[in-house]
Amino acid sequence: MTPLKLVAGFLSATFAMNLMAADFNFKFQSSDPSGVKNFHIQQEWAERVGKMTGGRVEITILPVGSVVSHTETLGAMKMGVLDGHVSVTGYFSGQDPAFGLIGNTVGAWSSPDQLYTYINYGGGYELMNELYKPYGVKFVGGGGTGLESFVSKKPLDGVEDLKGLKMRAPEGLVQSVFAAAGASPVNLPGSEVYTGLSKGVIDAADYTVFSTNQSAGLNEIAPHPVYPGFHSLPLLEIAMNLKEWNELPEDIQAIMTTSARDFAKDISTQLAIADVKAVKEAREDPNITIHNWSDEERMKFREIARKQWKTYAEQSPNAEKVYKSVTQFLESQGLL
Repeated sequence: MTPLKLVAGFLSATFAMNLMAADFNFKFQSSDPSGVKNFHIQQEWAERVGKMTGGRVEITILPVGSVVSHTETLGAMKMGVLDGHVSVTGYFSGQDPAFGLIGNTVGAWSSPDQLYTYINYGGGYELMNELYKPYGVKFVGGGGTGLESFVSKKPLDGVEDLKGLKMRAPEGLVQSVFAAAGASPVNLPGSEVYTGLSKGVIDAADYTVFSTNQSAGLNEIAPHPVYPGFHSLPLLEIAMNLKEWNELPEDIQAIMTTSARDFAKDISTQLAIADVKAVKEAREDPNITIHNWSDEERMKFREIARKQWKTYAEQSPNAEKVYKSVTQFLESQGLL
């Protein structure tokens, strides 16, 4: 090939790349580390958004702590340090107790589908955007990853076994409920759960779904998991800077909103499939004992949790709004 043709080829390729450059480049931080399945599913969502918008939107998903800590992404979006996040709403209960209540209404949901329905059809979407507007943040959508498994170094077969248990729980309502049940909650980020268990700082943890715990080796050092979970089903959300959202064309806003709904279904389904495989693997390990609470014990815990919803809601006017919204939806669906 002649030098002239080489130059022409280079210019042509460069021109093509420029034509393909995204109109909108966003940097989103995840609340998950890069090695877990949750993070990979979030990356898949970002790639789908790129394809659905014909390359006009490019979203880069960064692991937890890449720019700010997992509890600081809300402020980072408002300041423009981050364009968005894929995170757990309850991490921002320090900003307003309302986020702790809607982010993990402990004992309310029996499946991700119930939370998904509340968010998309029961008023949750509108309420989240009302709560986030003063922070300059747009709630794009979200849902639940699944009922979390409970990680424990000690056998747990009911509420009585929680008394005095040193356990990791995120700040907010989750800590309040477990404290009311007699446990001793410790505020540790998810990235420190393994170390905390291995060093004896904690004996148990409210962390995430069974398959993630299993792949991280948590069930090996804490061989008494409770599955299916009886406690947490946190809201995992996609949110972004409100000003940047308002600058998006309507068709891209519609794609982002629809893709967020798809993401919520996708992550709960993928993790449920992974859980089945992980549970089978754990049952084949003679050193791991899976505990499944009876309906009676689950109801005892749920009654403790319900009392805490009302107490927790008294901490702010927004938390009262969340309490009324969630309980009205649960009652309308016959779930209380």
